[in-house]
Amino acid sequence: MRALASTNKYLYRYKWHFLGGVLFVALSTLLAIFPAQIVRYAFDLVNEGIDLYHLFAGTRAQSGVYELFGRNVLLYGLLIVLMALLRGIFLFFMRQTLIVMSRRVENDQKNEIFQHYQSLPLSFYRRHNTGDLMSRISEDVGRVRMYIGPAIMYFMQLVILFVLIVPLMLLVNVKLTIYTLLPLPVLSISIFYVNNLIERKSDEIQRSLSSMTTFVQEAFSGIRVLKSFVREDDSHQQFTAASDNYREKSLSLNFVNSLFFPLILFLVGLSTIITVWVGGQEVIRGTISVGSIAEFLIYVNLLTWPVTALGWTSSLVQRAEASQARINEFMHQKTDIISRQNVEREIQGDIIFDNVSFTYPDTGIQALQKVSFRIRPGQTLAVIGNTGSGKSTVAALLCRLYDVSEGHILVDGTDVRDYALTSLREQIGYVPQDVFLFSDSIRNNINFGLEHPTEERMLQAAKDANVYDNIVQFPLGFDTKLGERGITLSGGQKQRVSIARALVKEPKILILDDSLSAVDTNTENAILGSLQRIMANRTSLIISHRVSSVKLADEILVLDDGQIVQHGTHAALMADTNGLYRALYERQLQTEEV
Repeated sequence: MRALASTNKYLYRYKWHFLGGVLFVALSTLLAIFPAQIVRYAFDLVNEGIDLYHLFAGTRAQSGVYELFGRNVLLYGLLIVLMALLRGIFLFFMRQTLIVMSRRVENDQKNEIFQHYQSLPLSFYRRHNTGDLMSRISEDVGRVRMYIGPAIMYFMQLVILFVLIVPLMLLVNVKLTIYTLLPLPVLSISIFYVNNLIERKSDEIQRSLSSMTTFVQEAFSGIRVLKSFVREDDSHQQFTAASDNYREKSLSLNFVNSLFFPLILFLVGLSTIITVWVGGQEVIRGTISVGSIAEFLIYVNLLTWPVTALGWTSSLVQRAEASQARINEFMHQKTDIISRQNVEREIQGDIIFDNVSFTYPDTGIQALQKVSFRIRPGQTLAVIGNTGSGKSTVAALLCRLYDVSEGHILVDGTDVRDYALTSLREQIGYVPQDVFLFSDSIRNNINFGLEHPTEERMLQAAKDANVYDNIVQFPLGFDTKLGERGITLSGGQKQRVSIARALVKEPKILILDDSLSAVDTNTENAILGSLQRIMANRTSLIISHRVSSVKLADEILVLDDGQIVQHGTHAALMADTNGLYRALYERQLQTEEV
């Protein structure tokens, strides 16, 4: 229960729901117990009434006995019906307090986890896969909800029933009470083990279904590859094997479920038989009445479900504890990307990298070594190099997606670690290398970074990114819905929409991280022509592996294995016949000619 202690704050937050639930549990339990006593009185009344009716046979008093007997039985019947109605009302409110509380806690916990996920650095997402993150925010939270709602509710119901019923049973007959309650612990323990078995098999089915769903999703997403390699039959065989595995696990679970209710009915029936057998002997001895046996049978039935639920709730608590421990593991992780002074001011765009070195914390790979350069306000700097040279790391550090291992990054003379994160990032337009578009309209994708977008800014950004003409050709234009990860668009169109998304912010610093790799040369030149006008008044950083994308920059950095090997203008770097830049240029020129 140690991990579940972190959920106590929710119980305090919704204390009135919780206290109301306790009250309604107590009231509904009392109204379940009182009818049992009325039934005992009714049975005894029937037994005595029959005797009196025969005793006064042939006299006027016999009709009076019959009339009195009928009125009392009717009164008892009406009382039982009234209590049943009241109990139904209190059971409704019991669920409307405790179960509603658990749903609200579930909602709060999901929101807190999602918000916490967003605060964690990129290194966290490199260590954990998306499926694990989704599992903790969905399945694990759902199991915790089952503890806060049904588990607590049924446990309270059991405690109140035992506290009230067992003393009443002992007052009537100690021997009958002991014999009647004997099968119930066996029932609870049996349910605990059977439920654990069911849950384990359910988990196996869930994993099997998840694996099969993933396989189908990959097969349909890569259907062009499947068809081009003629692997349809092989894919079908793999799906059949996965489907058969799912079927076998489902049938195994169905077998265990088939044993569940017969086990309950057997043990409940055993308690009933013991009650009638032992109770009948006590009636013969004259120690209890027939009404007491009826009362005991009602008590046994009242205790059956809570005792059954004890095994079930014990399993729920175990699973909730394990799930909450998994949730706490992530919730206790804190981001190391925090602002030291929360500086908020308008950026001019004077950027200095001062002996910056960086090693990725999750892999230990050193991406940059003693990198130093300066970009003055309104200047365009290009960074070029082979794959793995550290180009994208420069952009990630400037946006402060990571913090430098050594050295300093200054923006307008202030260390980026001193800026408020939101203030810094709001003034940077970043087009990442791995383009990501949301399953939403093109309009909302372009306006993603704006709280109050305008039509004019959106249209101008689309034109500057050279994607306007493509968008208006769609039947719905800018309201066209994109598929998952923007699958509706081609690779080049996705890149240009991503550029428009950065431009519409009118940022102080513009970063293009290999954002023209999927477009042809003509489109690249058109975009660069538009960007020249835009970049004239703002600091820009162009990262690319293509020389054609960087030759218009004011200065060019050439990176190799995390170090600056050349620095200068396009003309100066081309003059160095032995330099890496000249080698890259000639190699790409030959590729284009071929």
